[in-house]
Amino acid sequence: MIDSEGYRANVGIVITNDKQQVLLAKRFKQDSWQLPQGGIGLGESELDALFRELNEEIGLSSEHVSVLAKTPKWLRYDLPDYHIKRKQKPVCIGQKQVWFLLRLTSDENNIKLDTHTQVEFDDWAWVDYWRPIEDVIGFKKPIYEDMLKALAPVLFNNQHKIPNQYLRPLKCSAIVLNK
Repeated sequence: MIDSEGYRANVGIVITNDKQQVLLAKRFKQDSWQLPQGGIGLGESELDALFRELNEEIGLSSEHVSVLAKTPKWLRYDLPDYHIKRKQKPVCIGQKQVWFLLRLTSDENNIKLDTHTQVEFDDWAWVDYWRPIEDVIGFKKPIYEDMLKALAPVLFNNQHKIPNQYLRPLKCSAIVLNK
């Protein structure tokens, strides 16, 4: 679903474990790592899209996770020119995302990357909470920083320290959904 400004509506997913690490996934047949994310379909709620994408990309269902928080507003990023498909209508110039913080409540053996015909990822790892900012493609780094800074107080019960390299102003604070 692309809005009138050219942004595709999207949900992003931050899955954490009991060590406060984040699940980072490797794009299928690429040396590129990111957090799970995917588009919101026409008439689909954010939560419906969240659980659909969680199942399609990671093989988990709502029974395997607890939803802790979300970002309160759309966080946007623009695509570099070489990624914009100008002949496709409507033209998508970037994404607007709502990010959800989840806690894995089941065994990690339930994580399965190959349960759907369109496999998005072929590997995953638990990483330090701030590492996704470094590993994601360059044009997504600012949105990852904003999102992780917004969600950190929920995961760490306000007992966290933002690394010095990420001290630009906070863009938003998370909405706690379940703790």
